[in-house]
Amino acid sequence: MAQFQTFDDTSSPEQGPERIAKLRAELIRRGFSGFIIPRADEHQGEYVPRSAERLAWLTGFTGSAGTAVVLTDKAALIVDGRYTVQAAEQVDTSVIAPVQLAESSAEDWIAANLTPGGVLAYDPWLMTDDGLKRLEKAVAKAGGQLSPVDINLVDVIWIDRPEPPRAPVRPHPAALSGETASEKLERIRQKMAEGKLDALVISDPHNLAWAFNLRGGDVGHTPLPLGYAILPKEGPAGLFFDPAKITNEAGAAVGDLATFENIATFQQALEALGETGGKVRIDSATGAVALVRKIEAAGGTVDVGPDPVSLMKAVKNEAEIAGSRAAHLRDAVAMARFLAWLDREAPGGQLTEIDAVEALEGFRSESGELRNVSFPSISGAGPNAALPHYRVSSGSNRPLEPNQIFLIDSGAQYEDGTTDITRTVIVGEPTPEMKDQFTRVLKGHIAIALAVFPKGTTGAQIDAFARKPLWEAGLDFDHGTGHGIGSYLSVHEGPQRIAKTGHTPLEAGMMLSNEPGYYKVGAYGIRIENLILVEPRPIPGGDREMLGFETLTFSPIDLRLVQSDLMTDEELAWLNDYHAQVREKLAGQLDAETQAWLDKATRAIG
Repeated sequence: MAQFQTFDDTSSPEQGPERIAKLRAELIRRGFSGFIIPRADEHQGEYVPRSAERLAWLTGFTGSAGTAVVLTDKAALIVDGRYTVQAAEQVDTSVIAPVQLAESSAEDWIAANLTPGGVLAYDPWLMTDDGLKRLEKAVAKAGGQLSPVDINLVDVIWIDRPEPPRAPVRPHPAALSGETASEKLERIRQKMAEGKLDALVISDPHNLAWAFNLRGGDVGHTPLPLGYAILPKEGPAGLFFDPAKITNEAGAAVGDLATFENIATFQQALEALGETGGKVRIDSATGAVALVRKIEAAGGTVDVGPDPVSLMKAVKNEAEIAGSRAAHLRDAVAMARFLAWLDREAPGGQLTEIDAVEALEGFRSESGELRNVSFPSISGAGPNAALPHYRVSSGSNRPLEPNQIFLIDSGAQYEDGTTDITRTVIVGEPTPEMKDQFTRVLKGHIAIALAVFPKGTTGAQIDAFARKPLWEAGLDFDHGTGHGIGSYLSVHEGPQRIAKTGHTPLEAGMMLSNEPGYYKVGAYGIRIENLILVEPRPIPGGDREMLGFETLTFSPIDLRLVQSDLMTDEELAWLNDYHAQVREKLAGQLDAETQAWLDKATRAIG
C-alpha cells in the first residue's frame, strides 16, 4: 500500500449546489453581488494545505489551478487547457459553468456578467496587487464596485474546515544546502541595497525555507513551513510561524540571524514596519494585497516587485547540483525496477493504475532515503492518460489493458534532491498512430535536450523546439514544455520555465523539466519527461557565451513506441547514447533479472 498517497475521491460535485446556495445566501445577507474564489492560499501557492482548499470544497474541482466566480444568479469556473475535461467531470455544470481560460479569463467573465452597480467581494489575502489591478479594471468595465472582506466568505459557511497545519519546522543540513543562511542573507541584502530597500517581506514559504535553510511539512508532498519573514536591511529578521511548529533544532540553527515570532502578531509587525516610513519590497508573485494595504495604511512605502530570493533559489550551487545527481541515480534504480516489474506483470491483465502507483512508491521506499513523493502520481491507462493532470482515485481506477498506452508521471522527495519523471509505455502492441505521435513527442524532447543557446535566452524562445515535430503533423499540447524544480522543495519552482510564458532568462545552475506531450482525448496520452540542468556550453570560435542542458534523469524510453525512420541520425544517436548512459549509471545496482530487462530495453536501434 502506498505510504504517502491516498486514492480517495475528494471531489464532491453533488455538494456544489448546496454549498454555492449557502454562499449566495451569505452574499445577499452582506449586500454583495458576487465573490471570487482563487485556487491559491494566502501565499499564492500551487500546493496548499487542506484548510485552504476552498475552491475544491465549494465546487468539487480538485485541480491545482483555477478560479471560481460566484454571482447571485450565475457562476463560472475558469481553468486552463490542462483541466478542461477534469473540470467538466468534477463540478455540477447545472450550477457552475466550466470556462476555458483560452476563451475567457476570470476578469473577462466578470466584465461580461457582473451587473451594473453590482458589488464584487474579494479576500485581500488571496489576491496579489497586480491581480487586484486587473480585477479593478474588469469590475469598472462592468460598471460595478469591488469590496474587500475581513473574513473569507467560504470560510464563513465551511463549518467543518480543517485546522491549519502545524508540522515541525526543522533545519536543512548545511552539507546539502551548500551555503549558510548567513551567507544567503548577505547576498539578499546586497540586492536590497541595490533597490534602496529598507525591508523585504518574504511571503513565499519556498523562499523563506531556502533563505534560512529550514524545511517543514505543512503542505502535502512539499517540505514547506508555512509562514512569513520580515528581513530589515540591518539586524535580525522576524520569522512568523505558529509557535507550535518551532523546534529547538530550528531555533539553534537560525541563531541570532532571526527571531521566531507568533504568526498572530504578523499584522501588527506589518503596521510597525509601515510606521518606520521606509521602502518595503512586497513580492509581486506571492505577496497578498493585504500586505500592501497594511504597510501603506501605517505610512510605509511599498515597492511591489520580484522577491530577489526567487532567482537566487533557482540557480543551484555545487552542493545542490551534486545532491540532485545523487537523488536522480537513486530514483533511476527504483524506476528500472518498476518498469521491469510492469513489463512482467501488465500483460497478465490484472494490474490497475493504483497498483502501479503503489509498486513504484514501494520501489522508491526500499532505498531507505524516500521522504515523500513530490506530488500525487499521475497514473493513467488508456483514455485516462489523455488527461495531463489526471489523479487516480478508487472510483476512477482503470486496469492496464492490452494494446493500450500507460502513462505514469511521478516524483520523489529525497533530502538531497527532488525528482520528477514521466514515462509512457505500451502494454501489448501499439498502433502505427501511437508510434508516430510518440516519436514526434520524443523528437521534441530531444530537440530541447540538444539545444544550445546564447546566455540571456528565455524559455519562451526555445519552447517551440519541442513543438515543431508535432506542428508538422497538425498536433500540439496545451501545457508548458518545462517547469523549474526545487532542491528538496517544490516540484514546480519559478521563475524559470520553458513555455510561451517563460520570460526569465535561463542561467547556468537552473533546473527544469523537459516534458513535451500529446493527448488524444478519450483514447491515450503521451509524455516523455526528464529533468535537465542548464550548464555552460562553449562553442570553439564563437563570440557568445553559450548554454545548454545536462540531462539528470536516467530511465529507459520505450523503444516499442519509437518509429525510427521518423528520426534523424542525430536524434537516433542521442537516444542510443542516452540509453548507454542509463546502462552505465545503473551497472551493478540491479538484480540479474532486472539487468537483463534493462539491457534489452536500452539496446541500440538504427
